[in-house]
Amino acid sequence: MTSTETIEALRAELAALLGERGVSTDPKTRERASVDEATMSPILSEQLPLGLADLVAHPANAEEIAAVVAAATRHRVPVTARGKGTGNYGQGIPLRGGLVLDTTRARAVVEVGDGVITAEAGASMALLERTAAASGQQLWMYPSTAQSTVGGFLSGGSSGTGTIAHGSNWEGFVVALDVALPGPEPVLAHVEGEDARTFVHTYGTAGVIARATVRLEPAQDWRAVYASFPTFEEALGAVRTLRALDPLPRLVSADRAAVAERLPADPAIPAGRASLRAIIDAVALEEASSLISAAGGVVEDVREGTQQTIKVSTLSYNHPIWWLKKNSPGREYFHVEVGGEALIDRIHEVEAVYPGGMLHIEAGHRFPIGMLTAEYTGAADVYAGYAKLVELGVRVHSPHQFYVDHGVEELLALKQRTDPDGLLNPGHLGVPELAVTLPAQAKI
Repeated sequence: MTSTETIEALRAELAALLGERGVSTDPKTRERASVDEATMSPILSEQLPLGLADLVAHPANAEEIAAVVAAATRHRVPVTARGKGTGNYGQGIPLRGGLVLDTTRARAVVEVGDGVITAEAGASMALLERTAAASGQQLWMYPSTAQSTVGGFLSGGSSGTGTIAHGSNWEGFVVALDVALPGPEPVLAHVEGEDARTFVHTYGTAGVIARATVRLEPAQDWRAVYASFPTFEEALGAVRTLRALDPLPRLVSADRAAVAERLPADPAIPAGRASLRAIIDAVALEEASSLISAAGGVVEDVREGTQQTIKVSTLSYNHPIWWLKKNSPGREYFHVEVGGEALIDRIHEVEAVYPGGMLHIEAGHRFPIGMLTAEYTGAADVYAGYAKLVELGVRVHSPHQFYVDHGVEELLALKQRTDPDGLLNPGHLGVPELAVTLPAQAKI
């Protein structure tokens, strides 16, 4: 617990640095900055509120981000970095209070080059995609919440639109980072390649991403494709064949009718039928239509333009589960992140792990991935299903935790070098005693 005197001293220093409007101790501002989309998990929801910021800073560029981290270090105040707050695991909740560093005002696109784009941490992925398009290029990938910040996506996200071709965001997407590190004076460490990768998907526990350079590729002429099927099993067949198109799709998602009917109303998502949405290169449309027909489906609509393809992105990954929860009054749903060919080959067994289970599926990079959802009956029942899924050959990742569980040993070594005093996002690294752990080969 940080003393009131220390918080006030830090507030005064930050006000001198950022201006009075650049820092706040207003209770409502602090509350808004202390939550994310952790309510997606009923298990995490039962634990909320997990933490409350003592003050919130709004730096306007990468250099100010570094200066804020340095000021907090001098006062020994914990720092939790934050983008738009769209994370689903409580990554951005300040478990030990202290300072929340809101990066959303640091949103400049610095440079667009041949195959790369550089932007400050608060720039949205949608802005990067639009800026890249003006130069005849496109991002390798962007998250399903396209308005997420680049710093937030790299710190707390993992995959999204473009993952079929390029995998996760730590697999070559990041070219370079400028990372704000704790210290008595502002430090922006420039790291490239493998050194940059070590800061990706670490929840800001080893350094605060202040500026990022990520990969672009030549722009493609994408189409938003909507298809429907009499059964989900037929849609699964199309997911498997569409993911092998040439050029590769940017996205392929599918849901059972019961989930699709909870999505925003759209004539291309007819009631009573399984829904498939995809982002397909225009040159592959004819083949895609043939594959959909061969699987028993009907192409409901094909739409052109960036706005339409981003709309399809926002109906992928966690979003169908979010809509299911929102549009199912009186019912509480949970989900588990799953992966592997068993999602298609053993779909009935997979869904039967939880009573009333329903799978949302994505084509994925090396294998299909998805979110298995069912009505919530308690944390013990959720955890009990993990081992059953693993026995079926399903890879599992739990979205019911607020700590980093990816590359933990490497991250611990990095944090010992960059943040030995443990001021950055404390409490989000290390497995709590009651956590359910899985063998490494069973994880997504």
